[in-house]
Amino acid sequence: MPWLSLTVWLPIIGGLIVIALGDRRSRPLALGISVLTLLVSLPLYFGFDLSTPAMQFVERANWLPGFDIEYALGVDGIAMPLVILTTLINVVVVISMWEVIKDRPALYLGAFQIMTGLMVGVFSALDAILFYIFFEATLIPMFLIIGIWGGPRRVYATIKFFLYTFLGSVFMLIALIYLYRLGGSFAIEDMHQLAIAEKPQFWIFLAFFAAFAVKIPMWPVHTWLPDAHVEAPTAGSAVLAAIMLKMGGYGFLRFSLPIVPDASSQMDTFMIVISLIAVVYIGFVALVQRDMKKLIAYSSISHMGFVTLGIFIAFGLLQKGDISGVALGLEGAIVQMISHGFISAAMFLCVGVMYDRVHSREISAYGGVINTMPLFGAFMVFFAMANAGLPGTSGFVGEFMIILAGFRANFWIAFLAAMTLVLGAAYTLWMVKRVIFGEIGNDNVAALQDVNRREFWMLGSLAAFVLLLGLWPDLVGRVMHASVENLVSHISISKY
Repeated sequence: MPWLSLTVWLPIIGGLIVIALGDRRSRPLALGISVLTLLVSLPLYFGFDLSTPAMQFVERANWLPGFDIEYALGVDGIAMPLVILTTLINVVVVISMWEVIKDRPALYLGAFQIMTGLMVGVFSALDAILFYIFFEATLIPMFLIIGIWGGPRRVYATIKFFLYTFLGSVFMLIALIYLYRLGGSFAIEDMHQLAIAEKPQFWIFLAFFAAFAVKIPMWPVHTWLPDAHVEAPTAGSAVLAAIMLKMGGYGFLRFSLPIVPDASSQMDTFMIVISLIAVVYIGFVALVQRDMKKLIAYSSISHMGFVTLGIFIAFGLLQKGDISGVALGLEGAIVQMISHGFISAAMFLCVGVMYDRVHSREISAYGGVINTMPLFGAFMVFFAMANAGLPGTSGFVGEFMIILAGFRANFWIAFLAAMTLVLGAAYTLWMVKRVIFGEIGNDNVAALQDVNRREFWMLGSLAAFVLLLGLWPDLVGRVMHASVENLVSHISISKY
């Protein structure tokens, strides 16, 4: 059974059908497509062979033979958890927008389904040009979602979002064409085997950096993200933070490290420094925000700085011969991506629940929400604690693994990285204190109604996954061990 093709094309074709059939049947049809996509993706996890680093569920077909471009899909232990995360979040966001979107719901829901299929394509493409097409195509539905259903400054936010991400990706395309001319193949696994001289490696690394650093986003190319989040509708923010940012981290793991390991090693200090700036400086920026969505957006930049830190401390550990430390950092980065997907989506959806009632994201517009929405208050506090890295939640696991790896590389790296636990607690709990606790702030808060059944299941499902991954991290960890070991073997060998 072509499980990957079904997971890619079912939501894309389904989204087009939702748009074609119009608004009347759009909600139940979109929900059915999202649930079916999730069910189709589950055999990727339950049928996964833990003993091999090889690509699994591989599908190949001649697509553009004149250009040596294949339709090739497959997943390993790094890609497969991200595919499952994508299909899970898709179901949650469809439920979240069920009663909220009144204007052209068919187009809105259809855009999300199409984007889901494209993001699965990014994580499962084995051909570099196919990867590039999926990578770029995800911009189109998100551009429409922010541009049509976004806030007052949506045009500015969409153009900034598009230009930053599109221009960065152009350099990646140039690098991929160079690699094809060097090896005669667009297959990503063939590119992993290429011998590349020092100067070309450096320029290829910079080309990949331009694409993936913007997508994560890393400091200082992060400024598009807060604007995009503030103007995006709630579901758009949830998908942007939970899935689209992970495409950058995945790109570093799939392209930069195995294809140009020597250049990655030479640039590791630079990457660690800007990752730590994201962790520490952006944490302070989040602390002074007045808009809840902007605060969570800056929080995402800080947490994704942990991902790149976990990836690039690998080279310092490799020089020390600490292979287990290398694997610990890389696995911590992957777990952090999965965990942040659930937590960031939950945080944005919590803001959306309040915005749907009060029509304000300003922290000052609330106060004492727990008095009128006790169940919602419990969810919000739980997700805030997870965002701050509370042990027992998924937010703790990846950060703890990366800090441990950081200690094995350099004490000061670990010390600065651990600052995010302090800053994360500061800005997240400071927001929760002002919004959730205290006396009822105004008449709008006094009139609030607690979460309904739809919102309960939406937030409850995310809370269950945050708790499950926090208590049983091996649920994800065991599928990535063989693939991470294979990646470590790639970066251990010079490609000069």
